[in-house]
Amino acid sequence: MTTVPPPAAPAPEPISPVQAAALRDGVLPPVEEIRPGVWTLAVPFRFGVPDATLVYVVEGTDGILTLIDPGWFADDDLAVLREGLAAIGRSLEDVGLVVVTHLHADHLGAADAVRRASGARVAMHRLEVEALRHERRHARANDADIATWGLPEDLRAGVVETWGSGRRIGLGRVVEPFADLLLEDGDVVPIAGRTIRALWTPGHTTGHCCFVDEQDGLLFTGDHVLPRINSGIGLGGRTGTNPLGDYLASLGRLDGYEDLEVCPGHEYRFRDVVARARVLVRHREERSRHVAEALDALHGPTLYEVVSRVPFSGGIESMTGFLLASALTQTAYHIALLGRSDEVRPA
Repeated sequence: MTTVPPPAAPAPEPISPVQAAALRDGVLPPVEEIRPGVWTLAVPFRFGVPDATLVYVVEGTDGILTLIDPGWFADDDLAVLREGLAAIGRSLEDVGLVVVTHLHADHLGAADAVRRASGARVAMHRLEVEALRHERRHARANDADIATWGLPEDLRAGVVETWGSGRRIGLGRVVEPFADLLLEDGDVVPIAGRTIRALWTPGHTTGHCCFVDEQDGLLFTGDHVLPRINSGIGLGGRTGTNPLGDYLASLGRLDGYEDLEVCPGHEYRFRDVVARARVLVRHREERSRHVAEALDALHGPTLYEVVSRVPFSGGIESMTGFLLASALTQTAYHIALLGRSDEVRPA
């Protein structure tokens, strides 16, 4: 997840007052039962990030629990998950399946620890598994891109460390086998008595999936659509497609689900994912306009020179490391989608 300013349109109203209040006050929201046999609990970020991952607990008719996105794992500690499950009268040993929307450590991180503690299987889209298997090769390949961006020398090392050969997508917290069950678009998640389908929504990462539960009127969106945050694009492995184009197409795949309650990976639950998706599309259209204006004003610029003219929050001069690399790569995706990549010169 990459935090950027909210768009001009107002954020959707929260369904859960306690989640909204917790977000405002900087505390973890309490456990809530959102449907019979479906609960949400929160696992805090580590490394000082003031946020949490919303974990969803789904009970099958056989009594076995499924976790959707178990959150961070650090210091061999599953205490928050254990406490949340205890609040609904269950334990970690009752978990038989862990379903992951995407490969980032704040969603996938605790999956292997839960598997070791309970014997649960881990399910994830095939492309996320491939990205994790090749993350070291992809990270080294990013070094070649970075060398062409025209970065000021004092910023280069931080970008290489967080985006290039020093990068670890899973922060070293995930281990093989990354998944025991590989998901594809349209697959039904094996939860007894429930029909929850995988909806492939690439863009944030290559194998990102939402999960659709039409029976209970729920749409689990991971980081694809969040109520107040514009998720970053292309934050998984390298791909032969343009992640921005993939993301815009994936937002279009949400048409028809506007009546479902949105269960995102962060912040709070809300309604009308289609309206929120339209806001996200408009944000990307506005960013493309700014990129086009920068290209119009410059002659043979480097990518860094283009980014320097795009109005990111706080300005490009405030960014280092991962945030700077993300701004640069996302700008490159906009340039490519505009068909103007040949106007940018390698440094």
